[in-house]
Amino acid sequence: MQPIIIVLIILVVLVFIALVKTIQVIPQASAAIVERFGRYTRTLNAGLNIVVPFIDSIRNRIDLREQVVPFPPQPVITQDNLVVNIDTVIYYQVTDARAATYEVASYIQAIEQLTVTTLRNIIGGMDLERTLTSREEINAALRGVLDEATGKWGIRVNRVELKAIEPPTSIQDSMEKQMRADRDKRAAILQAEGVRQSEILRAEGEKQSSILRAEGDAKAAALRAEGEAQAIRTVFESIHAGDPDQKLLSYQYLQMLPKIAEGDANKLWIVPSEIGDALKGLSGAIGNFGPMSGGSIGQQRQEPPAAERREQPPID
Repeated sequence: MQPIIIVLIILVVLVFIALVKTIQVIPQASAAIVERFGRYTRTLNAGLNIVVPFIDSIRNRIDLREQVVPFPPQPVITQDNLVVNIDTVIYYQVTDARAATYEVASYIQAIEQLTVTTLRNIIGGMDLERTLTSREEINAALRGVLDEATGKWGIRVNRVELKAIEPPTSIQDSMEKQMRADRDKRAAILQAEGVRQSEILRAEGEKQSSILRAEGDAKAAALRAEGEAQAIRTVFESIHAGDPDQKLLSYQYLQMLPKIAEGDANKLWIVPSEIGDALKGLSGAIGNFGPMSGGSIGQQRQEPPAAERREQPPID
């Protein structure tokens, strides 16, 4: 009985193993390559699949999702003979599991080497300045070459990105000095523009102030002249309305003479020639007023006859 039990146990184990090898469950977004006696038979897609146990074997399981592979920095020589290190990142996706398995031994290594050689060809035709400022152009050219070359491998390159471009240390120092000089230049230009604008605004303000001040002075002078003219006109009309005679005018003229002589700055006093006429008019006025007030002031002195005046001896 014991040998029979052992044989049954062995059979059960073999059946279990056969069932396990017969039923293959493939996850979503994955594929499996099936070989029969070492030859490609078919590709298993996602889901439950049945294969012939001990005859069919799973050659390779491939992830069909988009993959991201960063490559280490690669030294590349530019057109102006400068060595720069460039980090690249590749976004690819397997579209044909059979081609990715049998057309290339290791598609990751193949993509990396193809990226390096293509990148060197592209960067070799650019100088350093263009290399640093033309990332989009480099990405597009690199993606076009990679997508065309990897198509027969069953791989589609979706994106290629340059993660970093590192020029030599000496070049970095020179670039930093140049950027610092450019920033200082722009700051100086902006400061000069600000000073210039400030001076222009100040000059415009002074100009407007001068114009307004001049207009104010002109209006004030006009109003002052108009007031003086009105005052002169009023005095003139008053004088004509009072109808003064020559005697009153002579008297007023004599009253104004002391006021003309007042002041510490008057060193020389010139007697005008019109003072004689004024004195004559004033003396005539006094002569006319004399007989009317003789009683109160005194008798007018009588002059001797001309004959007596001639006989008087001169006084030494």
